Amino acid sequence: MPQGTLELTTLGHRIRHFRLAKNMTLDELGAQVGVAGSHLSLIENGKREPKLSLLQEIAAATGIELSQLLSAEPPNRRAALEIELERAQSSQVFRRLGVPAVKVSKGISDETLESILGLHRELQRREREAIATPEEARRANTELRLGMRARNNYLPEIERLAEKQLKSAGHTSGALTHRSVSVMASQLGFELIYVNDLPHSTRSITDLENGRIYLPPASIPGGHGLRSMALQAMAHRLLGHRPPADYGEFLQQRLEINYYAACCLMPETNAVAFLAQAKKERDLAVEDFRDAFGVTHEAAGMRLTNLLTQHFDIPLHFLRVDGSGAISRVYENDELPLPMDVTGAVEGQIVCRWFASRSAFEEQNRTTEHYQYTDTPSGTYWCSSQTGTTADGEFSITVGVPFDDARWFRGRETSKRAVSTCPDESCCRRPAGDAADRWKDKSWPSARVHMQMFSPLPRGAFPGVDDNEVYAFLDRHAES
Repeated sequence: MPQGTLELTTLGHRIRHFRLAKNMTLDELGAQVGVAGSHLSLIENGKREPKLSLLQEIAAATGIELSQLLSAEPPNRRAALEIELERAQSSQVFRRLGVPAVKVSKGISDETLESILGLHRELQRREREAIATPEEARRANTELRLGMRARNNYLPEIERLAEKQLKSAGHTSGALTHRSVSVMASQLGFELIYVNDLPHSTRSITDLENGRIYLPPASIPGGHGLRSMALQAMAHRLLGHRPPADYGEFLQQRLEINYYAACCLMPETNAVAFLAQAKKERDLAVEDFRDAFGVTHEAAGMRLTNLLTQHFDIPLHFLRVDGSGAISRVYENDELPLPMDVTGAVEGQIVCRWFASRSAFEEQNRTTEHYQYTDTPSGTYWCSSQTGTTADGEFSITVGVPFDDARWFRGRETSKRAVSTCPDESCCRRPAGDAADRWKDKSWPSARVHMQMFSPLPRGAFPGVDDNEVYAFLDRHAES
């Protein structure tokens, strides 16, 4: 039996359609199937659920098969319009307006229904694209970060799912190959297609109708990013994601697909075995972990946040910092004192200039990790930092642990040490008194304005994605 109001509505429309096709009134059909016409009226209007035996009698009386009656498709265009309007008028978005619902009658033309539905569709579109304020976005991101901190940044369900998919694809050890990723996609019914004309606002596009995942032809050197992008696209399907209802849900989904990709590229079983041996030898190193699984330094460092606390009881922090000192990605569960705004958000804040994540930019040799101990108000931390450069400028990746846990890591013998008293302004933000006295009224810097200061938060169910470009892209490639 169909379940739910909307299914009953469709069933009622189909019963009415086939009754009228036989030129029967409600009372005439009711007399043939043994119920009152008023009872049939309630069924046709989706107000009452009929028994299967009654549906069998109605099908026989109208000369059709029961399967025709139970189809989920509206019987005609008019019925489809009425069903869609009922769905729209029962939505929370419409009900919050406090506007009376339109009562559909025979006197309302199809064109009028189309016009009313057009308004409802636009209302729904605007609701989906409701712009979050930057403060709301920061709060959502902070809530997500703190929630993951409470879980040791570890999601066992996704870990198990990744290992299951890898096993099914025949991958056992070593770096995950592009071929294995293609096999994983094929097992989900997808083909990986590399194209040169992806919309600028997207990293990949999944064509659910034709079973295609479109990716750029190249990414970072070695193609590591292509594997990750393909795995992230597959993760949406595996994790049952729906279009996000708000910014918080969008961030949650992004976290989950990134997590799934990391689990596939650095599977828990093999990764933990590798780290256990390195810890036994007191030779834990991000660069070795990176090279063992053929991933980027950032991916390896972030993966450590998933595994070190959960499996080895080692608290740690991870930072990606740009050349100006702004934090773009962060995780900590070791109480490292980080800058934050009034909402508790850390991203975008300027990290202390004495932290390893900034002092690493001063090193001449950028090809290896740099090690440093930093004394802070929360204790002493040992850190390993690696720098790199992209089209957007230089950046550093830092993984650090409290002093006592440095004994497990390569580089613990470093003599480099710094002192940070942040958030004390005198640490690195307030100029020295003699310098301030000399230059305060004798200098006028021309500030570099960051354009993101004027940029609104990206709109849309998938923030920042241009639907026009995406649909035009799909139309082009669906014909090929």
